Amino acid sequence: MSERSGRPTAGRTRGPGRPEGAARAPSVVVDEVRTMRLVDRIEAVGTAYANEQANLTSTVTERIARVNFADGAFVPKGAVIAELVRSEQGAQLAQFEARLREAEAQLERLLALQKQGFATRAQIETAQTQVDVARGQVAAAGSQIGDRVIRAPFAGWLSLRRVSPGVVVNAGTTIATIVDYARIKLDFPVPETFLSTIRPGDPIVASAAAFPGQTFAGTINTIDPLVDPVTRAATVRAIIPNRNLRLRPGMLMTVEVEAAPRIAPVVPDLALVGQGARNFVYLLAEDNSVQRTEVQTGVRRDGQVEIREGLSPGQRIVVEGTVKVRDGMVVQPVASSRPGEPPAPEKAA
Repeated sequence: MSERSGRPTAGRTRGPGRPEGAARAPSVVVDEVRTMRLVDRIEAVGTAYANEQANLTSTVTERIARVNFADGAFVPKGAVIAELVRSEQGAQLAQFEARLREAEAQLERLLALQKQGFATRAQIETAQTQVDVARGQVAAAGSQIGDRVIRAPFAGWLSLRRVSPGVVVNAGTTIATIVDYARIKLDFPVPETFLSTIRPGDPIVASAAAFPGQTFAGTINTIDPLVDPVTRAATVRAIIPNRNLRLRPGMLMTVEVEAAPRIAPVVPDLALVGQGARNFVYLLAEDNSVQRTEVQTGVRRDGQVEIREGLSPGQRIVVEGTVKVRDGMVVQPVASSRPGEPPAPEKAA
């Protein structure tokens, strides 16, 4: 009993239902676990290659008779690019063709005589052999002439001209380079840890320093089955349409791949409580007590963290004020406010 007032001090209260000195439940901001569309972003640097590219070379040593293209010209498949001197081969071809006609005529005469019984089987076989030999000679001469005519193996654009008429070129000398870059092959490395998340058909976005602020869309076409044992990466080839022919083979390009699209649970960064390599959140129960729950996290995007294990969409967690709570503590939840709205206390459960 107090000496001054004579009234007992034990059991004094400061407010209805709460003893003096009792700890007040801390206010914390809570929100539901939401879902969000997420992708794994892979960034790499790649090199652009033409869809098709070939050096047009001479297979023989000969003088150039004609050059039939202009620098940078487009040519269809089979177009004659250049012609080498072939007068000697032309004369041989004429000689062999005449020999073939003579051998065929002799064979026809013998076949007619055989019907009358005046030609033997051996004579027919000898004449047939002469025809076959003559045909082989004609084909060989035609092939030699074909080696002296340089044709486009596919439709494409020609490089700058490197030779002129009258120049003697050796076997293997490049006369021109033809490229088809109506679409671009973009090769770039992907670390082996990401190979399971990408597949042919996945979209990619590429950019080049030559075109700042612009992007070029494409798709993954092929993934090299071999992983480089030094870099631990595999080469991935994407195809990019190049309708305006702005991209050129040899360009260095930055690539971004969006792999493994999914709808996944997410929580704000602030909701995570780290402890070494582990992450926890405070899960709100029906009686407003909190439960410390371990979670497995994934990618981070726009202030949100993917939750791969430990939570489900719709569950309520503490998103602000985690430093004030402990496992099992009862809290006073305040709903997370939308942008531009003040937070409002939640009604007690």
